[in-house]
Amino acid sequence: MNKYELLFILDPSLEEAARNTAIDTVKGIIAEAGEVSEVNEWGLRKLAYPIQKKSEGYYVVMQFTAAPELPKELDRRLRISDSCMRHIIITKDE
Repeated sequence: MNKYELLFILDPSLEEAARNTAIDTVKGIIAEAGEVSEVNEWGLRKLAYPIQKKSEGYYVVMQFTAAPELPKELDRRLRISDSCMRHIIITKDE
């Protein structure tokens, strides 16, 4: 099991219920083959450059441990998600 960090930016126009559902969906994907250790919701922040004609996004950072195959599947599912504007998954070294 490796340690990972996921940062994703959700569409700022999502209502709170839809935003929580999107976060829970990501947690569920990770829980299938790993374990979420920490979730930090940074909230609404200004983007460095416009994405999809939006200048703000809702930032969420997750720390998790999982098998090496999970990040590829998580990346695929976040790419096709309508609510996720951008994401990045990094491996945390000891």
